[in-house]
Amino acid sequence: MKIVVLVVEDEPIIRMNAVGVIEDAGYDVLEAGNADNAILLLETRSDIRVVFSDIEMPGSMNGLKLIHAVRERWPPVILILASGRVSPLVADMPSDTVFLRKPYAESELLKVLEAVD
Repeated sequence: MKIVVLVVEDEPIIRMNAVGVIEDAGYDVLEAGNADNAILLLETRSDIRVVFSDIEMPGSMNGLKLIHAVRERWPPVILILASGRVSPLVADMPSDTVFLRKPYAESELLKVLEAVD
């Protein structure tokens, strides 16, 4: 069974690029433009193993709040955060969260995903 990755990114071009890289590596990908849609997907899909989220997004919660909600409700999900402007402190992120600074190299993202396999 393929690993399902949920990409949460409000910028369509960045989201499309991330989805393409992850799909090309052989993973199944779902996408959401904001945290609210991501939560809806998580509530309806029990097969999501990884959430890869931007930090700065419009809506009721940003990416940091989203991954805290995911860790609380779906503890086994692997969490990856990305941002080009905000660098959260390790203490501000749930345990075992991977942070990637934008622009991240495709190889950095794939290395994190390979560790999930």
